[in-house]
Amino acid sequence: MKHNKVGSVMSTDVVRAAYGTPFKEVARLLGEHRISGLPVVNEDDRVIGVISESDLLVRQAETPDPYEPRKRSWFARLTREGRTLAAKAEARTAGQLMTEPPITVHADDTIVEAARTMARNRVERLPVLDEEDRLVGIVTRRDLLKVFLRPDSEIRAEVVDEVLVRTLWLPPHAVNVSVTEGVVTLTGQLERKSETEIAVSMTRQMDGVVAVVDHLTHRLDDSRLRPDEPALHGIADDWLRKL
Repeated sequence: MKHNKVGSVMSTDVVRAAYGTPFKEVARLLGEHRISGLPVVNEDDRVIGVISESDLLVRQAETPDPYEPRKRSWFARLTREGRTLAAKAEARTAGQLMTEPPITVHADDTIVEAARTMARNRVERLPVLDEEDRLVGIVTRRDLLKVFLRPDSEIRAEVVDEVLVRTLWLPPHAVNVSVTEGVVTLTGQLERKSETEIAVSMTRQMDGVVAVVDHLTHRLDDSRLRPDEPALHGIADDWLRKL
């Protein structure tokens, strides 16, 4: 089973900045292209940092309040976060404004991997790199959500081909596969319980699948058999051991 790759959904028209790009030019790029962030690259097109709208807003947020006691403002800069915000507030170039190290993905990474990276780091966009770690694209949350726009018929065809035929070595009609709004229902009887578990697990991991309804039954419960017992050996055992 192959997940769609980041390279298949990313945008290759990347708005970027260099280390020395002026603050106002960065703001203009974000506003003109209606984007919330952009990567900062060096002369070799390698990403050295990223800038978001929130980085630019620091200048406004950290502007000293004329009515705030100077001592309170000074104490705020004693923490690491305070020093970082203070530096961004005084930044004049993209290099001084950017956040580093950058969080990136590669074009050959799966959409699932990219989604996990976004969720783990709480970011909305990721620079995409090639095999030589050079910038080749940008992927956003909206891009990753495109997998859920896959037609039901396309999802069903992949379940039949990848799960039933290629993995379990079953005839295409051995299991009834129906897909409605991304919800896959598997109905039928397989030889072993382990095969039903594989069918459900693989289907659940496919791009565009919202949920799996398991109506599968089995003739043999092989969950308690020892690995050296003959009944355990079959087509899908290698895959099962990886679960």
